[in-house]
Amino acid sequence: MTEDQNAGLSNSIKTDNSSHERVEQFRYLGTTLTNQNSLYEGIKSRLKSGNASYHSVQNLLSSSLLSKNIKIKIYRIIILPAILYGCETLSLTLREEHRLEVFENRVLRRIFGPMWDKVTGVWRKLHNTKHNDLYSSPNIIHVIILRMRWGERRGAYKVLVEKPEGNETTWKTQA
Repeated sequence: MTEDQNAGLSNSIKTDNSSHERVEQFRYLGTTLTNQNSLYEGIKSRLKSGNASYHSVQNLLSSSLLSKNIKIKIYRIIILPAILYGCETLSLTLREEHRLEVFENRVLRRIFGPMWDKVTGVWRKLHNTKHNDLYSSPNIIHVIILRMRWGERRGAYKVLVEKPEGNETTWKTQA
């Protein structure tokens, strides 16, 4: 809240016999929630986790001893889950999508390395479109969208959004 909105409000909330401090942001189930309902901090913390994973394996990703397929598996098994944890709850804006794509392109650039240009006779960086051609899996944004759609078929989504029929025991068996 802005200072004007916060004027007259106490810094704590009391429920029953407990008192809870009012905070600007907090982590819940791997996501950073803010009082402004901003995704920026959540994406920032995911990218921070992804960067930590990336830096822990960057020597492997640039090694000439490992095949490109092994490097892609390292990316999918070690780095990608750090970013995608809890992504089913995200509703991405174009800005957040761009930040995630920039991160993924940086990792893919490390995996695929430079390419020898036969025409000019020099090494050059690959364009992002070429990375996407070489990387046969869906990009990070498509993975997030697929996970969100998967969540729509789960029982909890049906109970919250649709009109479930039957009683509580039928919901539990469908979840």
